[in-house]
Amino acid sequence: MATKIRFKRIGRRNRPFYRLVVIDSRKRRDGAPIEQLGWYDPIKTDKDSNFNFNEERIIHWLKEGAQTSDPVNKLMKRSGLAYRWHLIKQGLSDSEIEKALEKWKEERAKIVEDRKKARIERKAKKKEEKASKEVVEEAPAEEPVEEAPAEEAPAEEEAPAEEPVEEAPAEEAPAEEEAPAEEPVEEAPAEEKS
Repeated sequence: MATKIRFKRIGRRNRPFYRLVVIDSRKRRDGAPIEQLGWYDPIKTDKDSNFNFNEERIIHWLKEGAQTSDPVNKLMKRSGLAYRWHLIKQGLSDSEIEKALEKWKEERAKIVEDRKKARIERKAKKKEEKASKEVVEEAPAEEPVEEAPAEEAPAEEEAPAEEPVEEAPAEEAPAEEEAPAEEPVEEAPAEEKS
């Protein structure tokens, strides 16, 4: 018999709750299971305590040839059970597996802590950016009025001295004339179609 380790949904509408079960792969999602192995509550925000598995029985069924679904495999990775199964398949002894799992748990705790710190830093940066944007939005209303005349005066002095600057306005003028010429052409066909 082809068995799968997958979730069986229980719980009401908009409040999902899943049981981890071993079931014949040909049965429907909520069909009669062979054995219940744990539960998963996706509503809980604490990712470390929103599931509970009977790891010994899961290993037993994996040894029997049961296949895991993708969501179950993801939770097994988070709990370290997938790593344990990987080590068992390699043929390591129980003491070696326990040492490797302890090392994995330490590394995992460090990674989780680093992620929390990074999340806090991102939130702080976003707050700083919002505050700086608010200050910048208020400040430009006052600054351009005071600084604009001071900046425009040097620009006017440089313009007569350089010839290419005089050519640029001459080129801009025909471009401005062409744009209005195109607009009426577009409007006329639109009126004819109506």
